Amino acid sequence: MAPKSSPFSPSASQKTKQQTISSFFAPKSSPAVKPVPTKPASPPRPAEPEASSEDEEDQPPVARSSFAGRKRVREEVDEDEDNAGHSSPRRVRFANDEPTSRASLAQTSATDLNTPKQPNRSAADRTSKFVFSSSPAIVDENEDDNVASQKQKEELHKKFVKKLGRPDSLQRNRNTPDETAEGEEADEEEETPKPTKGKRGAKKAALTPMVKQYLDIKRQHLDTVILYEVGYKFQIYGEDARIASKELGIFCIPGKLRYDEHSSEAHYDNLAKASFPVHRLQVHVKRLVQANYKVGVVRQLETAALKAVGNNRNAPFVRKLTNLYTKGTYVDDIEGLALGGSESGAQSTGYLLCLTETNAKGWGTDEKVQVGLVAVQPATGDIIYDNFEDGFMRSEIETRLLHIAPAEFLIVGDLSKATDKLIQHLSASKTNVFGDKARVERMEKPKTMAAEAYSHISNFYADKMKSNQDTSSNSQGAILDKVHLLSEHVTVCLSAMITHLKDYGLEHVFDLTKYFQPFSARSYMLLNGNTLSSLEIYQNQTDHSAKGSLFWTMDRTKTRFGQRLLRKWIGRPLIQRASLEERIAAVEELKEGERTRPVDKLTHVLGRIKTDLEKVLLRIYYKKCSRPELLSALQTLQSISGEYLNIKSVGDTGFSSTLLSEAVAKVPKIYEDVSNFLEKINPQAARDDDKYAFFREEHEADDINDYKLSIASVEDDLNTYRKEAAAKIGASNVDYVTVSGIEYLIEVKKKSLQEKKVPASWQQSSSTKAVTRFHTPEVKRMMQERDQYKESLAAACDTAFMRFLDEISAKYQDLRDCIQALATLDALLSLAVLASQPGYAKPTFTDEIELSITGGRHPMVEQILLESYVPNDLHLSHDSTRALLVTGPNMGGKSSYVRSAALIAIMGQIGSYVPATEARLGMLDAVFTRMGAFDNMLKGESTFMVELNECSDILKSATPRSLIILDELGRGTSTFDGVAIAEAVLDYVTRDLQSLTLFITHYQHLAKLQNRFSHGELKNVHMRFEEVPGGKEVVFLYEVAEGTSHRSYGLNVARLARVPEKVIEVAEGKSRELEELMAACKIGNMSRMVKEILTEGDEASLDKLVEAIEQL
Repeated sequence: MAPKSSPFSPSASQKTKQQTISSFFAPKSSPAVKPVPTKPASPPRPAEPEASSEDEEDQPPVARSSFAGRKRVREEVDEDEDNAGHSSPRRVRFANDEPTSRASLAQTSATDLNTPKQPNRSAADRTSKFVFSSSPAIVDENEDDNVASQKQKEELHKKFVKKLGRPDSLQRNRNTPDETAEGEEADEEEETPKPTKGKRGAKKAALTPMVKQYLDIKRQHLDTVILYEVGYKFQIYGEDARIASKELGIFCIPGKLRYDEHSSEAHYDNLAKASFPVHRLQVHVKRLVQANYKVGVVRQLETAALKAVGNNRNAPFVRKLTNLYTKGTYVDDIEGLALGGSESGAQSTGYLLCLTETNAKGWGTDEKVQVGLVAVQPATGDIIYDNFEDGFMRSEIETRLLHIAPAEFLIVGDLSKATDKLIQHLSASKTNVFGDKARVERMEKPKTMAAEAYSHISNFYADKMKSNQDTSSNSQGAILDKVHLLSEHVTVCLSAMITHLKDYGLEHVFDLTKYFQPFSARSYMLLNGNTLSSLEIYQNQTDHSAKGSLFWTMDRTKTRFGQRLLRKWIGRPLIQRASLEERIAAVEELKEGERTRPVDKLTHVLGRIKTDLEKVLLRIYYKKCSRPELLSALQTLQSISGEYLNIKSVGDTGFSSTLLSEAVAKVPKIYEDVSNFLEKINPQAARDDDKYAFFREEHEADDINDYKLSIASVEDDLNTYRKEAAAKIGASNVDYVTVSGIEYLIEVKKKSLQEKKVPASWQQSSSTKAVTRFHTPEVKRMMQERDQYKESLAAACDTAFMRFLDEISAKYQDLRDCIQALATLDALLSLAVLASQPGYAKPTFTDEIELSITGGRHPMVEQILLESYVPNDLHLSHDSTRALLVTGPNMGGKSSYVRSAALIAIMGQIGSYVPATEARLGMLDAVFTRMGAFDNMLKGESTFMVELNECSDILKSATPRSLIILDELGRGTSTFDGVAIAEAVLDYVTRDLQSLTLFITHYQHLAKLQNRFSHGELKNVHMRFEEVPGGKEVVFLYEVAEGTSHRSYGLNVARLARVPEKVIEVAEGKSRELEELMAACKIGNMSRMVKEILTEGDEASLDKLVEAIEQL
């Protein structure tokens, strides 16, 4: 029957369709509630008038939000069509005895709507009012409902709501169209599910086996960015994907960032994901490591061919964490992490430093801590260790950290606050002396760590001795003895470092105990952290790059390993005169013999080295070396050692210097071994990185030959099979084709006789308009067999290559000695090139405490200045003048003068020629500087506190053989206190410490201190200048002369700085006023003295009067 509201009487089919769609949106009662006829028993409350339902009909029903499957059974629709004559009622009333389920909005009173929502109400309840509902068809109320038809329509409505979903579930369900309920029938019988967190009624997405495998690996390495190999890509998931997207600039597919099922991410079904191709691995690993992340690479350990015949064909590929990388342990690429090239001079050391600390005694300013450290450079195999006591300023730790410049810290146990702050300060800033942010890792330190460490190290080296039976028992015993002599703190660090590096596969670096070096400050000149910074030894103080530093000035090396050795020499000037004389004699011989055959040959040989041989050798030792890299390194070593084959002894080298002769004599010793290694290699295959043909045939392993023969046999069978395939399709001949990398395809022309004869067992691979391509079952079987042999061959080739690297590693010591000799020759040649520059002179050395420089210049400033540098003289000696008080106008060249003296002393003790006309140098044991003004907020220290802390360290550490530079000490406080401190310190270092001292000041009052030293131990000097008539301008002459400058001409600097003229005029007036006031005070004091002399006649008063007149 047509609804009353219809303007016409439609056909039966139209009527059925219209009523069915309308009935989907009509409000329905809960399926648990049975509908009753239209004329029920009297309800418990009065029925509402018909008109009042007009507004209620627009309110939507409470629909279920579960997302059902996409299919709808056709039979159910047909049944619906049969019952199409009955439309749904406008409103359903409930029997008194039935419990009411959750009512629709049409059944909810105003009181219910205004009731506050319960806190556990789901998002579906909050948004239910937005569910679309069409106006139901109006039917005659007197007409009896068909109960069966009503029930059928309710079921159809539930199905529709499941498919549509609620407004809050549409967005969520869009991403997961495949998540359906277990079965439609079961869902139909269920009541509306209780609200759950996240998706309403949705099931938790099941994890795939591969994702489970990933999460198992990730849980064991939560601090690591995991790169996960999947086919031809590396996938990155979760939070790691966000990091990779930020650092690498690759796209991240949104998803869960956390690795647990957290309610905040319930709207996502999958983990966030990013990916990149396999061949870009090293590029992206480098970037992540450079950004201070720990990176883990998870690789597939089996291939598809081997998996197909294995026991786990239905399981995911076997994957394992194969590589871990951090800043201090990255050795997989020959270029290392020096992305900034030579700019990152200090950072290129790449040391990994392990530190532990215990409180020795005292607290506060008297606190003493015992510190042990081990620093290892995995890229070169160098190991430094030290054990020392440090004061509350932690100056000893700072000195070592600035020398070693670690890329990564490993902290064992808890550190004191002062040490922790220092490490945070030195590692956190990108503009620190390391040139980059350093990574910090921490390790727990149990109370029994010392005993465990001793046992661990003993077992580690005992195992190494067992595996190396070929070495002599004496050398093995010497190794253990050397390790057992280490102090407790160093042993703890060494044990922690071995454990730490095992994860990275680099623990073998500790086998090389020959390269254990103590960091003994007294075996070299001590250059502490302040000195390295103030004198710009490694980096300038402007932009912290290498340009403008002493290292930049002296570096003329041709090889990377030579550059590293020179850097080490610059940080550790020699204090043993014999070693120094030997080094400078070698430099002199190279300089003098610049055009001779031996020197030309050496220059030519070093110039041909393009490979960082030191790093390649370590990579061979770690078994991380590639085939082209290995060939290049071995050929370079063969070429170099072949140049010196005629040298049989030290006397045949053509050099008179012992240092040069011994270094050159070590080079040809490796020729025979290197040639034997190269005999086994096929050079073209090595250049192409072809693992299958890397070894020449006569040197190939038996299993490699067997697999190659098996592959050849299968390929022959494939070739023979062509006749059989041709016979099957009635062709005279069949040729295999390869299309898109798919091999052994048989082409059959379309609409030909052959096409009709193709067996059903042949599988079609591809087709074009002209031909169809097939794989036969026999071909597929043989290809699978061939692929298995190929995979086995690849594994055998890799194993053979590892054995070959082991053979080379057995000769590590000889090869390392040769490369070390080449580095020494390169560093000496660099010093010789520097010595050949005009204005450089060979210094002479004396055992006396002396620093005598004639015509000295600043080595870095003169290279950068466009004009010529004004040279100056300086003469200090322990027996005569050992301190200079330097005064002069601002910007007059005082700091440049004292720095040039210190740099010349350091260069001389490195073994270099110096920028001076003549230099006579005593063997200094340290250079201390206190220059510049800065505070240290991290330590809670003001500018003046930093100044005095540094001064205190110098006074505690300096000896008579030290050079001390103090620049404007006392300026950070009031004039009276500053003058008093400066005068006391100057008197102490000159009279008590008796160190060589250069003291810069603007306190002219200190000039009188010279009179306290009767033997001229302290002398006043000043930077010369000329005052232009009018007194408004000063001409700097940059020359040193005896005497004192009585004014600093600060207003002249204010003009140069373009301070507003109005300010300068006021300052000039105030300056004159203060000078006149001070002069009046002095004259008043002198008049009182004259009066006292006339009345008392005291000689002391007469001396004071004479001194006052001189000052005036």
